[in-house]
Amino acid sequence: MSPADAITDGLARGMDVISTRFDEGTVFLPQILAASLAMESAIAIMEPYMTSDDRVSLKGVVVMGSVKGDIHEIGKNVCCAMMRGAGYKVIDLGPDVSSHDFVNAALENNADIVGCSALMTVSLIQQKDVVRVFKEEDATTMLIFGGAPCSQEWVDEIGGDGYSASGTEIVELVRRLIPSKVQDSP
Repeated sequence: MSPADAITDGLARGMDVISTRFDEGTVFLPQILAASLAMESAIAIMEPYMTSDDRVSLKGVVVMGSVKGDIHEIGKNVCCAMMRGAGYKVIDLGPDVSSHDFVNAALENNADIVGCSALMTVSLIQQKDVVRVFKEEDATTMLIFGGAPCSQEWVDEIGGDGYSASGTEIVELVRRLIPSKVQDSP
């Protein structure tokens, strides 16, 4: 079995099951995080054997982080786990990430999307700053936002490309925003 098939037909399907069970309330955050870690470990083992064609099988690249001044990560970590499980390469910058660090990571990783989390109302302004810095740098990476105080109205106001209220919603949002590299193949 090729690494791409193992990811698509094995790991991703397992994460789909975990995601469904999470939505149903039969598994919880610890199981989501454990499944995500298992998937990351498996991909790391397969990566040396992946060809350039296998790498294209990943559905896209997403950079994630909590904005400057915000040290909260649980929601972001769930979102990262869900996206990895759905077949996206996720670069997790962690908490307290500056706007310039988001831009640099997006450019270095040729990211399709950058996701910025804010759990505190006072850190929402940093989401707006991310949009400003991306415009100043002429970076065309799509920007999505989430977190407890965030809303679709806020994202529209600051000029973001998408809003997700939860880890379960983010996969569908990312699927809508990234042109399919795998999903549309026969």
